Amino acid sequence: MHRVPSTMNAAVFSGPNDLKVDRVPVPEVGANDVLLKVDMCGICGTDVHILRGSFPAPNLPLIPGHEFAGHVVAVGDNVDHVRVDDYVTADINLACGHCYFCRRQQKLFCEQIRQIGVHTHGALAEYVKAPAAAIYHVPEGLSPRQGAYIEPLACAVHGQERADITPGSSVVIIGAGPMGLAHIQLAKLKGASPIIVTEMNRVRLDKARELGADHVIDAGTRDAVEAVKGLTEGRGADYVIEAVGSIPTYRQAFEMVRRGGTLVAYGAAPSTASLEIKPFDIYSKELNIVGSYAGTYAAWPEAIALIQGGRFDPEQIVTEVVPLADVVGAIETVEKNKDVIKIQIQP
Repeated sequence: MHRVPSTMNAAVFSGPNDLKVDRVPVPEVGANDVLLKVDMCGICGTDVHILRGSFPAPNLPLIPGHEFAGHVVAVGDNVDHVRVDDYVTADINLACGHCYFCRRQQKLFCEQIRQIGVHTHGALAEYVKAPAAAIYHVPEGLSPRQGAYIEPLACAVHGQERADITPGSSVVIIGAGPMGLAHIQLAKLKGASPIIVTEMNRVRLDKARELGADHVIDAGTRDAVEAVKGLTEGRGADYVIEAVGSIPTYRQAFEMVRRGGTLVAYGAAPSTASLEIKPFDIYSKELNIVGSYAGTYAAWPEAIALIQGGRFDPEQIVTEVVPLADVVGAIETVEKNKDVIKIQIQP
C-alpha cells in the first residue's frame, strides 16, 4: 500500500515569469475524486504561454501541467470504478454537466469550464487530484512517456475530427512541433495525399519527413505559400492546419488553402492577438474555417487505442525526460531551443 505523505514537491506558478519548485500540501481527496502519483507529465506550449503571462491562468498560485499519467494512490468514498494501483490519466476539461452546452455534449463551451493545470492544480508535481468521472484507464503495456502523451494526442484527434479530412486530399500542416508531428501521422492514417509540412527548424523538418510528410518546406529559406501552391497545381491545399499559433503563420494559412477548402485554427495564438481578414474572401471562396480547442469525450479512448495499437508512438516525438527540479530550465528550453521537440517531466 502506498503511503501518501502530507506534503509534496511541485512547480508553483505565482505570476508572469515566477515559477519555483516548492514544498506544498498534497491535494485533499473529496468523495468523488481520485489521487494520482504522477509517473510523467509533459510540458506543453500552453505552459510556456502561462509562464510568460500570455495565456490566462486566473487562479494563482497554480501548479501547471495537464499532460499526465500516473498510478492511483487514493480514491474518494463514492468512487467504485477506479481502484488504488490503477494506471490512469484524466480528461483535464471539467464542466458543470447541466448547462446548455454540457447537455449538448459540448462541455468545452461551458461557462464554468475548468482545466486541470490551467484553472486548478495540475501534474507538474508528485501528486495530482482529478474527479473520478474524468479518469481513463491506461493499458499497462504503455510506457510513462506514452501515457503522458494521451492528452495531447486527444487534442490532435479532435482537430482532425473538426477538419474531417478525406482520403486522397492534400493537407498542409504549418509547424512541425509536437502537435504538428501528431497531425502528420493522423492525416496519413486518414489517407491524405500529399501531406505537406512547412517549418523553419531543420531538426523538426527531418522529423516531419521521418513521420510521414511527403514534402517538407523550409519556411526560413523559401516562400512557403508559393511552395505550397507549386505542389498543388496552383490551387492551394484542400486542408491547412495551423499548428504554430502566430499571426504570420495564420496569414499564410489563409493564402495556402484552396477555394472551398478547410482551414483548421489549431495553434493557440496569444489571447490578445488579432488578425485582419477580408470577409469577401471567406464568402467568395466558400472557405470552411474550424477551430479546435481541446480533446474531450471520445477523443480520449480513440487516442489510447491509437497508441495501444501501434498506430501512433509518442516515443518518436519525446526528446528528453528531466526531473521536476529542472522544470524551469526545461520550460525555457522548450521556448528557446526548437531542436528539442518535446520534454516530459518525471516527478
